[in-house]
Amino acid sequence: MSRSDSPMIHLESTVLGSPDPQAAVRFYARLLSWEIRNDERDWCTLRNPGGGPGLSFQLEDDFVRPVWPEQPGRQQMMMHLDLRVEDLQKAAAHAKECGAQRADHQPQDDVVVFLDPDGHPFCLFEK
Repeated sequence: MSRSDSPMIHLESTVLGSPDPQAAVRFYARLLSWEIRNDERDWCTLRNPGGGPGLSFQLEDDFVRPVWPEQPGRQQMMMHLDLRVEDLQKAAAHAKECGAQRADHQPQDDVVVFLDPDGHPFCLFEK
């Protein structure tokens, strides 16, 4: 199928499961300086001010906190966010102030891995 024959499909948002979407949306709103668009008990969204895809959070009543790096028999991460920053040290300090936890395992010297309050990993890196 050629591109001209394909239907137009656009990525609107990445959705993370959370035991508390309202807490998750507030964490990421502060971390990213994005505006909260939806703020409901079971569904919250952030608007990307750059016009790109947003970030959403869906209630998972049976949420199991992921572990990273993976461990046999434990809930693995299903995805992680890569966040490009201008100043890695400043961004890392900001992430910690927002409530992120620096991961014990840091696999690269030029990337800092954090865990959000729900345990989802995210990576900070410079250009």
